[in-house]
Amino acid sequence: MVTLTLNQPKLRNPITDLDFVDAFTARCDEIQADMSVRCVIITGAGKGFSSGGNIKHMQERTGTFAGTADEIADNYRKGIQRVPKAMYALDVPVIAAVNGAAYGAGCDLTMMCDIRIASEKAVFAENFVKVGLIPGDAGAWFLPRVAGASRAAEMTFTGEPVDTQTALSWGVVSKVTAPDDLMPAARDMAARIAVNPPAQLRKAKRLLRASHAHSLNDILELSAVYQGACYVSEDHHEAVAAILEKRAPEFTGR
Repeated sequence: MVTLTLNQPKLRNPITDLDFVDAFTARCDEIQADMSVRCVIITGAGKGFSSGGNIKHMQERTGTFAGTADEIADNYRKGIQRVPKAMYALDVPVIAAVNGAAYGAGCDLTMMCDIRIASEKAVFAENFVKVGLIPGDAGAWFLPRVAGASRAAEMTFTGEPVDTQTALSWGVVSKVTAPDDLMPAARDMAARIAVNPPAQLRKAKRLLRASHAHSLNDILELSAVYQGACYVSEDHHEAVAAILEKRAPEFTGR
């Protein structure tokens, strides 16, 4: 289990700066290559999860927001747009432990995760229009897949914040906790995931991800290929033996 903490609390944990993008995507690559990692938790330091864009850089027109329209478009391609690509390429299950405000790109980062658990103090806002922008980080792709088309449109067009109880009723989050219980709840969920064989977890996530873009027949074919690989794995035989012998399994990733 790996915990990634967005750690610039004085700036409300922005994620659009290039140094953050470089560090975050590199860490995703490391996790993807490490078969011992079975679950990832992403959370924020301080009172908020992430404000998304660096509002100071927007005002100063520096960093991602510097240059002509074409230059800014290229900054997005070389910068923040690498985050959704890295998250989408990550086969390890990812939990967002949303400790506070998740605004703009910060909201979208939670939607890139597989599971969201939220503190009672969390709030979600797809508030790009409030600062005269649009979701430039694939929020328009991820949000409808989590919240549904109508709710995503409501959040995107109004830019208004959504509290945790509303998010829970919409199915955007799996659970709402007291602030002090957030990380224990996230770690408990991660532990429930991590007891399972790592290769099978990754294949299961690939199937869920592939279902976004492929037909039923395509998913059935991919499922058959993955299932064949699972049946001949040592971890499958260990799982069956453990059930029959009424003991806890010991998975090795083979």
